[in-house]
Parts: sequence; C-alpha cells; structure tokens
Amino acid sequence: MTPPATPWNRRRFAGALGGVAGLAALAQVPLGRGAFAAPRRGHGRDPFSLGVASGDPAPDGFVLWTRLAPEPFEPDGGMPRRPFPVSWQVAADPDMRHVVRRGTVAALPELGHSVHVEPVGLRPDREYWYQFRHGADLSPVGRTRTTPARGARPRRLSFAYASCQDWASGYYSAYRNLADEDIDLVAHLGDYVYEGGIPADGGYRNTPVPERLRAAPRTLEQWRLRYALYKSDPDLQRAHALFPWIVTWDDHEVQNDYAGDVSQYEDDIRALRLAAYQAYYEHQPLRRSAIPRDHEMRLYRRLTYGDLAQFNVLDGRQYRDIPPGGWGEAPATEAAYDPSVTMLGERQERWLLDGLADSRARWNVLANNVMMGRLDHDGPAGDVLWHDAWDGFPAARARVTDRLAQARVSNPVVITGDWHSTFVNDIHRDFDNPESAVVATEFVGTSISTNGDGEVHGPYYGPMIRHNPHIRFFDGDRRGYVRCTVERDAWVTDLRMVSTVGRPDAPVETFASFVVENGVPGARQL
Repeated sequence: MTPPATPWNRRRFAGALGGVAGLAALAQVPLGRGAFAAPRRGHGRDPFSLGVASGDPAPDGFVLWTRLAPEPFEPDGGMPRRPFPVSWQVAADPDMRHVVRRGTVAALPELGHSVHVEPVGLRPDREYWYQFRHGADLSPVGRTRTTPARGARPRRLSFAYASCQDWASGYYSAYRNLADEDIDLVAHLGDYVYEGGIPADGGYRNTPVPERLRAAPRTLEQWRLRYALYKSDPDLQRAHALFPWIVTWDDHEVQNDYAGDVSQYEDDIRALRLAAYQAYYEHQPLRRSAIPRDHEMRLYRRLTYGDLAQFNVLDGRQYRDIPPGGWGEAPATEAAYDPSVTMLGERQERWLLDGLADSRARWNVLANNVMMGRLDHDGPAGDVLWHDAWDGFPAARARVTDRLAQARVSNPVVITGDWHSTFVNDIHRDFDNPESAVVATEFVGTSISTNGDGEVHGPYYGPMIRHNPHIRFFDGDRRGYVRCTVERDAWVTDLRMVSTVGRPDAPVETFASFVVENGVPGARQL
C-alpha cells in the first residue's frame, strides 16, 4: 500500500526553517508520488557515493538513510546549498518489483543533504529491500528487516557488534567478512570515526589523503568530511547495506576521554560537541528523535526482539560527570563513591533501572561504550584503575548491579567496545567484595582496525589479568568483531578475528567461543 502524498510547498518549506530541530520533521514531508523508473545512471557523479543504510528496526518498520554527496570530499558533498527531492521505496523482494511503501522527501543542506526515512506499517520479522532515487540516479539496493512482534516468542536471534574503526589504522577487512555472516542485526558501540589528524599518506592504508581531509575536525563541515572519508570505504558500505544497525558513540566521535561538555584538553567543548553530534546524526540511520536540539542529542533507547531479547542502548559520554579520580590511570578514590557522581546522568540512569526491572525478556542486553568490569592494574599494591571506564564511577556501577540483583533481571549481558582488546568478564554485584554474587556477563569486543596489527595492549594489560579473577578471558592484539547467537536456553559468543588489517581481503576465523546458559550468569569457554 502507498499512503497519499503531499505536494512540495515551497512556502511551507521556507517557513519551517526556524531551527535544526524542525528540519528533521520537515525533511519527512512527502514531496511527490510515483514509481521509480527502470534502474539507470545520470550523466554526472554518483550522488549516492556514501552508500545506504538502515537502522533501529521495530516490528512495523525501521529507519532508512542515505546522503547526497556526488563529490564527497568537497564542501557540502559537492551539492548546491538548496533542498533536493529524494524518492525512496521499500519492496518485499530484492528485485524491487513488489513495492510495499514509497515516497519522496527533502534532502536539506542544513542537514548535509542527508535523508532519514521512517516507513511504518510493515509486517514484523520480515526481510525487506529498499532503494533511493535522485533525478536519474538510483542508489544501491539495501536489505533490512523488521523485528518480531512484541508478543512473539522467537526462537533465535543472531547479531554482530563492532567498535573502534580508525580509518588510518588499517583496512576494514573485518567488515568484508561480517557482510557474509547470517545475522539479523549489527550493533556499533562507539568510535565510528576518530577526531585526530590524518597523515597525508593515509597511515597504515598507504593511501593519499586530500589536504582538506587531514586536519582534526572542529567545524561541522570538517566533521562531514571526516565521515565522508570513513563512509567511502566499500566494505563498511556493504555491511551497512546488508543489515539494520543500532549505533551509539564513545569519545572519539568528539574528543578523547571527554565527559559531558568538558575534556581533559579543554574546559568547554560545547561548540565542538554540537558540531560533532550533528555530523553523527547526519551520517547514521537514526530516528528523528535523535536530532540534536538544545545542545543535547537523545541517543539512549530500547529495542526489543519479541520476548527473547531487550537491547538497552546506552550513552555513556554525554551526561557523565568528570571522573573524580582523574582522566585516566590513577589510584582508586573515595570521591568516586559519592552517590551524586553519575556515569549516565540521572534521567538516563532512571530510564535504564526502571526498564531493567520491568523487562519480561529472556535476555537483557546493555549495549555499552566502556568496560563495566573492574580492571585492577596492580592488585594489593595500590588498586590503580582506569577512571575513564565504569571503574571511575563505582557508585553508579553499583546502582546498576544492585538493580540487576534486586529485580532478578533475567540473563543480563553487557556488550562493550572501546578497549581494542577482548575481555570476557563476570560482573559482580560489588567489585570491592570478590565473594559477592555474579549478576551479569560482559563481553568486551576488540577493534575493527584501531591499533593496526601492532602488539600494544597484550603486553600492557596481560600482566594485570592475574589481579582480576573475574576476567575469564583476555586477548590484547587481534582485530575483528563479535558474533552472538541468542536462543532461549543459551547465548553463544564467537570472537571473529581477521589475520591482518594490512589488506582489505584478510580472512577471518573464530578465535574462541563462549556460552552463557539461561539462568546462570557468567560465561564458559567452549
């Protein structure tokens, strides 16, 4: 079925440009009607050079994304600074013959000519295909799927998660392999881009980089160029086109180890953060509810897969306090136990705790940006910790672990990025008491490319593991992603590691696998 269209009214268009928050709704106004012509290319550059993507699936729909950028490494993507109509359609078949939804919306210069479409009224737990058109140009066909109905009892869910994809550190061979997986979803847990300068030779990729792309981004236009560089990678584009994604950020989407509107380098990063947040929205398949407004971007949200799994997607950067113990490696401090110190902010923390207590899902997932498990660096010698993780916020962590225990939350599993290393952790109710109950399991995934093929974290973190008996597994220097298969009685995690990031076609292997059994917190290696 095709809903009736609304003509493009230019006066309506001009009158609604009162702020960025209004632009997201305006961009959704239907602009016309009609089926796509047969696939063909126009005479100019490809306006869909950055690919297509889908995300935030629901039982009746999802988000569809693209951005018009015929010259992706030029200001404004090579587009004139005026709105353009972009048509979209969703089909029940990969040949796009059985079209079930279609429309035409505005690609606005104020949003980088990005497009975020939210089709609804689709059938639950079904594959769909989608495509965009601008003028005579058609985008690649993307594939996505809806989630099971809220009352459904699905037998199985398979997904992968990734993080930390520094473009200059290596090729995205992990994504080339991930694209061949039989999975329903991809979760990205932060550091989608990095904020530092890029060498002229492209670093580990040994690829010449245009001068305007090299500087550390500070302005919105520079952030758009940074995302364009990353999203120009064909393997990243293919992974986006094949699966719906859910995304959250960590620090490098703005500045290393920042907290709220302060970093260890600058006392006020509000302007930088606002530009970075808008560029993030413009380049991700996020709903209109995520559009930045009033210097805030609502990123935490919840997705369900019937009664099998509930994903609590966390924002561990925007609302956190400055860590009382300092920005990095330092001894534990009593100030961090002050109950007023927050990692998630009061509103998000209340949302999380209430949602966990109310959940009826078999598996409850916390999609998280930094490690929740304790990492004692020196044991009895002094309890040195890394304060940019949950270790810097022990009272806030205890409020979460207490709720997991008190509400008897079913099978909590924390999936985490950030560390460029792999950890499998038992999450204790009280890490200051090693005899306290294990209330959850944490899988910390390695990076897609960051740190390249170097041995960096293995020699550094390896000697610390003996001080942390709750860490069941550690590997410091392999790159890849994590694949999870969730069934009603067990959760299986496979560590999928590539042999090198020095070439894009590196093979992948399962380095190790773990199982969490229903009702038994803690992972066991298979």
